[in-house]
Amino acid sequence: MESTEKLTDTNAILAYLYETFPLCFIAEGETKPLKIGLFQDLADRLADDSKVSKTQLRIALRRYTSSWRYLKGVKAGAQRVDLDGNECGELEQEHIDHAQATLKDSQEKAKAKRVAKAAASKGENSAPKAEKKPFKKPAPKRKSAAVKTAKPETVVENLVPAVLTELKQNQRVNVKLGKSPVAGVVLDIKKEDVQVQLDSGLTIKVKIEHILL
Repeated sequence: MESTEKLTDTNAILAYLYETFPLCFIAEGETKPLKIGLFQDLADRLADDSKVSKTQLRIALRRYTSSWRYLKGVKAGAQRVDLDGNECGELEQEHIDHAQATLKDSQEKAKAKRVAKAAASKGENSAPKAEKKPFKKPAPKRKSAAVKTAKPETVVENLVPAVLTELKQNQRVNVKLGKSPVAGVVLDIKKEDVQVQLDSGLTIKVKIEHILL
């Protein structure tokens, strides 16, 4: 009897997508930009598949389209593809620019983390020698202990919550997803649900409180 156990691990779901739609989702090497609105096609195609839920599919798709491998493939001349690998038109320059900016930002953050980790490791190795120095011994100064180094404040983008009555179709907005907003365009507005097409090509539906301007 076939197992109907749900997949909950994002890597396992991606592996399932690589196997099920090999002409669309590329497991290794250069990827292909995905068709705009592909999530709905994916949800419809797997509607009767008990292994995956829409929520987990959305998370896996977001992981795939935000990877360096995928962002590098969003370039001039590249064609978007559907689930069966059929070409669906060239990328717009706006989407290419956004992907390259996102890739650059992600790579710079990763480099900064590596540098900080290396510096911290070096500091730990040299700490014992510093403690042996004579001028490090007298530590009864209360003032230095009382003065705490202020943590640098996180830079927050100058964005404000959107007002539902002022929101329009085709309007450029930012959607709160994870730690940083993601840019996109409003496709449809129904009550407090707003359908947004992200610059990565992914289409999502969120509440108005997740929309920033």
